Amino acid sequence: MNIFNSVRDDLLAAVEALATEKGWDMAALKDAGVDSGRMTVEAPRDAGLGDMATNAAMILAKPLGLSPRELADLIAPALKRQSDMVEDVTVAGPGFMNISLKTAAWHGELADMLTSGTAYGSSDMGKKARVNIEYVSANPTGPLTVGHARGAILGDALANLLVKAGYDVQREYYTNDAGNQVRILGESTYLRYREALGEDIGEIPAGHYPGEYLKDVAQAIVKKDGDKWLSEKDYQTYFRDFAIDFMMAEIKQDLHELGIRHDLFYSERGAVENGSVDKAVETLEGLGLVYTGVLEAPKGKTPDDWEAKPQTLFRSTQFGDDVDRPVRKSDGVNTYFANDIAHYFDMFNMGYPSLINVVGADHGGYVKRAKAAVSAITQGKGTLDFQLCAIVRVLDNGEQVRMSKRAGTFVTLRDIMDRVGAGVMRFIMLTRKAQETLDFDLTKAVEQSKDNPLFYVQYAHARCCSVLRHATEMFGAEAIAPKTLAKTAVSRLDHADELALIRLLASWPRLVEQAATAQEPHRVAFFLQDVAAALHGWWNKGRDDAAMRFLVDGDRDVSLARVALVQAVAIVIASGLGVIGVEALREMRSDLEIEAA
Repeated sequence: MNIFNSVRDDLLAAVEALATEKGWDMAALKDAGVDSGRMTVEAPRDAGLGDMATNAAMILAKPLGLSPRELADLIAPALKRQSDMVEDVTVAGPGFMNISLKTAAWHGELADMLTSGTAYGSSDMGKKARVNIEYVSANPTGPLTVGHARGAILGDALANLLVKAGYDVQREYYTNDAGNQVRILGESTYLRYREALGEDIGEIPAGHYPGEYLKDVAQAIVKKDGDKWLSEKDYQTYFRDFAIDFMMAEIKQDLHELGIRHDLFYSERGAVENGSVDKAVETLEGLGLVYTGVLEAPKGKTPDDWEAKPQTLFRSTQFGDDVDRPVRKSDGVNTYFANDIAHYFDMFNMGYPSLINVVGADHGGYVKRAKAAVSAITQGKGTLDFQLCAIVRVLDNGEQVRMSKRAGTFVTLRDIMDRVGAGVMRFIMLTRKAQETLDFDLTKAVEQSKDNPLFYVQYAHARCCSVLRHATEMFGAEAIAPKTLAKTAVSRLDHADELALIRLLASWPRLVEQAATAQEPHRVAFFLQDVAAALHGWWNKGRDDAAMRFLVDGDRDVSLARVALVQAVAIVIASGLGVIGVEALREMRSDLEIEAA
């Protein structure tokens, strides 16, 4: 149940009843947004004004020839008549309506939390629309970096969020296993192979991969083949493929330990070899969207260092791009962009019209051409969204960590995960918007304090579980079973703090839908910290005032009512952590007293 949607449904029914009574043109009201997202029911900015606020009168007044205030004065009493949940509706300013709900409505929502369990917050908003999310997609030329980790966690949490909101999601890794980079990977591995057999290879040549991780690949080849490749001239393909397979196995292992999964590993080389790239270019040709032309010199290039050659160009400017883009070079070889177009076209033809690509912020210049390609090749039936992840700065004792010795030039995902654990890594990576630089403080990530956001949330869940264990000892398991409490206890909650906590928990289904629509899973991490702060705040009140404790000596009714609320807090925290991809812990040992943030 989403209590905001329920009130909105009642509001829509009230408007329809008024339309019948007053002879209003319902078609005009629908055009104005009465049955779309334009007419909203949301939490008010000032909680003192009521439980919810709606812009209905502001949206619908114009087609009716009324002022928003006049229309609001008509809708307000109609909504009170229509809804069993609404206690009062007041009109403010030029026509905003503030809605107060009956206490029983909040009790009903709490009962729904208890009976739904961690499914609470799930939505059918997506209506099983199919979405393909591509994330990580790191070149198999080295270990995953901490930057890859951020994209991996964002993509995986976004997939979880969209599933929670009712979408049918495919999780994809695009493997860049074609082209010059993997050719250099093979050559770099061959150098390490010669080194492993005792040869002095000197300095790694410029342009090759210098990381010591390739020593492991070379040793694996030596173990398998001995020195046979020293006398072979045609070693390139073997070393390239062996290195790709080895690195992809390591990448998959790291992702598995981080809790990241993919449904599909799509091969760039496979798309080239099976004709998908040629088919995509031919499709654009058939649509009249390619031509032979010469591009102007890129910025920074002069006529002296730029050779203009005829190429096969895609008319991407027709679809919002800045310049037309090459899909075949002057020698007839397809470009990397053509490979990408084929990939998007394949995803569309697999039945995924909605595509999301999670990439680093340095890919920002690629967005327009990719969107143009998808719009063109799907003839407007497909969409492509990008999530651009800003950099991660890793700090240790206040100092920035520059690189991993094994990797050579960067901090790896494995470096961080071995230090702090997968759960902490996942949560902290979602404590900033994707577009904001994130400081990952290794010292704080292992602390048991409110400065460690996952510990703060997990400790709130563990405290709930501690209360429930004590309640089981006092009242028995059957008395505190969620479905029992939903029937017998929730109606006893009437303290202002109790109702405030119910309202906060009841915003979870709405947050799921809003975060899914915005493609912003970091909102879940923010919400969980708010819930944890509320729980810790109440816990601390109970230390000072016995009447505010969850389990009140001598008062069974109040105790069971608050146990119901504690059950709901645990349910919502577990539901939110499930979206982030972290298990909710039932017990944690700490000597700390956690204060509310």
